[in-house]
Amino acid sequence: MKKIFHNIVAIFVIIIVFLLIIPLPTQMLDFLFITNLALSFVILLTTMYIQEPLEFSVFPSLLLITTLFRLGLNVSSTRSILSNSGYAGEVVKTFGSFVIGGNLAVGLVIFFIIVLVQFLVITKGSERVAEVSARFTLDAMPGKQMAIDADLSSGLINETQARERRTKIQREANFFGSMDGASKFVKGDATISIVITVINLIGGIIVGMMHGGDIQTVMATYSQSTVGDGLMSQIPALLISVATGMIVTRTSSDSTLNEDVVKQFTRQPRVLFISGLAMLCLILIGFPPVQVIMLAALLMVGSYMINKKMKAQESQPQLAVEGPPVKQEVTSDVEFYRNLDNVYNLLNVDPIGMEFGYSLLPLVDEKSGGNFVDRVVMFRKQFADEMGMVIPFVRLQDSGQLNPNQYEIRIKGESVAQGEVLIDHFLALVPEDRPQDDIDGIDTVEPAFGMPAKWISSDQKIKAEMAGYILIDPTSVIITHLSEVIRSHADELLNRQEVKNMIENLKKVNSTVVDDTIPNIVSVGDLEKILKNLLREGVPIRDMETILETMSDYSATIKDTDILTEYVRQSLRRVITHRFAEAGQLKVVSLDAGVENMIMGSVKKMDGGSYLSLEPDIIQQIASSTTEKVNEMRKVVQTPIILTSPVVRIYFKKLVDQFCPNVTVLSFNEIDPSVQIQALGTIEIPKQE
Repeated sequence: MKKIFHNIVAIFVIIIVFLLIIPLPTQMLDFLFITNLALSFVILLTTMYIQEPLEFSVFPSLLLITTLFRLGLNVSSTRSILSNSGYAGEVVKTFGSFVIGGNLAVGLVIFFIIVLVQFLVITKGSERVAEVSARFTLDAMPGKQMAIDADLSSGLINETQARERRTKIQREANFFGSMDGASKFVKGDATISIVITVINLIGGIIVGMMHGGDIQTVMATYSQSTVGDGLMSQIPALLISVATGMIVTRTSSDSTLNEDVVKQFTRQPRVLFISGLAMLCLILIGFPPVQVIMLAALLMVGSYMINKKMKAQESQPQLAVEGPPVKQEVTSDVEFYRNLDNVYNLLNVDPIGMEFGYSLLPLVDEKSGGNFVDRVVMFRKQFADEMGMVIPFVRLQDSGQLNPNQYEIRIKGESVAQGEVLIDHFLALVPEDRPQDDIDGIDTVEPAFGMPAKWISSDQKIKAEMAGYILIDPTSVIITHLSEVIRSHADELLNRQEVKNMIENLKKVNSTVVDDTIPNIVSVGDLEKILKNLLREGVPIRDMETILETMSDYSATIKDTDILTEYVRQSLRRVITHRFAEAGQLKVVSLDAGVENMIMGSVKKMDGGSYLSLEPDIIQQIASSTTEKVNEMRKVVQTPIILTSPVVRIYFKKLVDQFCPNVTVLSFNEIDPSVQIQALGTIEIPKQE
């Protein structure tokens, strides 16, 4: 039984082929006609309850199968009508007698009206919408792909989410392309139905006359069968046509069609009230007053009830969405600050804060349709999944000291970055191989990465996408800038309380390693220092279990947290390798052995740690050689990596941060053996003659 269910579609298609060849008994025809009608209702209702077209992606194939099914039934019923003196089953007879109702002319007119409505209105409209949807979906693919690449590069989504979005875009293109072709089946089905109806009527009259029947009896018998057969074909076809139009006009939504219609019709109660007044005016020109007054009263009462419900919802208190609730100030500042607790509140410093000019407030205000807070929440989730740290809340507020289009990012109360966006424009990143003056716009610099860009208006959007520009909306520009600032200051945002929260979270899955290590072997303060060292160099701290176990192994003999960090990094080699390697390959610049020996010979150890003591001219030579190699490497890879021996890495990293801060320095022990290392050069200093 299970195998039959899994192959039900293939079996159904084979049955359709047999319908075209094998004569069927009328009882079987009745059952198949009812099955066709039920299947059409199921398909129509399914298109009304889905939230986006891709939820019913098999619809183009179903359109072909149901069309073949109806044609097979038409052939079988035609065979029965012509061979059984106009009898093709009770279903056909019932439909024919019900529609004709004793009047042949009226029945035929109603039948042809139904066919023409389907052919000229629904089918033709669905075909045109499917064609336009397919064209616009294909034209929009490059822009959607660029938007995915922009979100991926800015860290708003990960690789898995990007792959899912790309797959969805491809499925949309395939779906609407298939719908463009499949809609032709519906048009052909309506055409052939008219032809089959004419054949049944004319052929039936000829067959009846050949068997000696009188013209009146023959016309009544075969016209009834023809109309019944045609309706049993056209009504399911009409339902499928409506379903086709429904699915190609359906846009993506968070709810079904029924919910969307009710929600959007009830958003404007004033419209219902004015419509009710307009209906009352129809009485003045002679419309029946009872029916008009009933409908007008229904519209007005509905308007009153909806308006009352909306006012009740607006009067409810709004909850804060980002950050703790802000206390309302009293009328007198003197009275407010008589309370010392209120004065102490002034000393609190927000970990992350953002201030906006007044023109940018609609991006932040949810009542105005802004989704900035939601984007911050999603970035918090993505950053926790990537780096293993939960960033604190972001304090959002307006500022009269900024320009209207400016925003400012603050870390612990101090400004660390500023930017400027145009709320009604798109930021277009300029491709490297195109001149900057081929698109009209305002020249600017992308705030997060410093790339050349332009602010272009909405009417330039399609032209810019076709020219290869990557377009970013203003909210995404600010979120990308904020995400990069948080990544670069993650070590500052990690505090003692957050470390304790992480320890408590680890206790839920592995309480043994926490109880054995903290605070007996490792203090919370030392753990915080090591986690900050890792975050400072972009190393994720999700694997707290490995970090604690490594610290437990070496803390008894090593008290220097910088050296202890090196051992932790080596234990996290797979994490580090996965973060910096691309396609199983690591492109690096190595450090010359002579430079390494020179650095190690200059290390001075003290009770509080160790430091590097080199001659200024040697430092200048190392800086010049490193800068030269890094600049060459930036032409090949996005993130330059310098590879050193384990004992030198920490000292060289501190040295190179002074003149080339955004360079990754790794040691051999931090790279997984499965990764292939490709050396692009060597950092060395010229030998003294």
